[in-house]
Amino acid sequence: MNLLIIGYGKMGKSIESIAKERGHNIAGIIDVDNEDLLHEIDPSKVDVAIEFSQPDAAFENIRTCLQRSIKILSGTTGWLDRKEEVKHLCRTNNGTFFYASNYSIGVNLFFRLNAYLANLIKDYPQYEPTMTEVHHTEKKDAPSGTAISLAEDIISNIPGIKNWDNDNAKNPESLSIKSERTGEVPGTHIINYLSEVDRIEIKHEAFSRKGFALGAVLVADWLKDKEGMLDMNDFLEI
Repeated sequence: MNLLIIGYGKMGKSIESIAKERGHNIAGIIDVDNEDLLHEIDPSKVDVAIEFSQPDAAFENIRTCLQRSIKILSGTTGWLDRKEEVKHLCRTNNGTFFYASNYSIGVNLFFRLNAYLANLIKDYPQYEPTMTEVHHTEKKDAPSGTAISLAEDIISNIPGIKNWDNDNAKNPESLSIKSERTGEVPGTHIINYLSEVDRIEIKHEAFSRKGFALGAVLVADWLKDKEGMLDMNDFLEI
């Protein structure tokens, strides 16, 4: 499989390493220093583009790939206010686009656990949900895309929770998400349900970026024969 890597930070480098280990070819690497080359890449020599760039660059990268008939998956967060535009681009260009806030298989199982627990607890309003997410200091967006995905599943399952916020304000209809940025932490997400008498807690802790990178390469291999807008539910057949 011929992979185009867009974004050559720590994730991009990890994806490159794992892709080569698995016998894939790197058709090109696009980063901030040569971003114009994305318009010159020969689409016939790319099976899938893997995009892990920055929030302010992601939309243009995705748009360029879709307009040039390059299948693309993205793991960049912080641009989702333009997701409807991407859906339109995908339809009008008969393109293939895959988005996940997190490509770790473990995290996606955690998503299912989170939604299941929220559904169980919806009839017990004495439990107040809160969330903490911890990432490395280079992560630009807060809360993380993974935290937002977790929050959306809690909101959809618990009628009393209407939205989420990223501050310490007390609002009974809002899920509080605390974001911490420290050291080299790849990613930790903790969800608490606290009552006067006890606490229920679920947690996912990543030990390295390898799980995210491996998941992205596995999805790319699967995506090369697919069309349309797709996500991890499609990949995992959930």
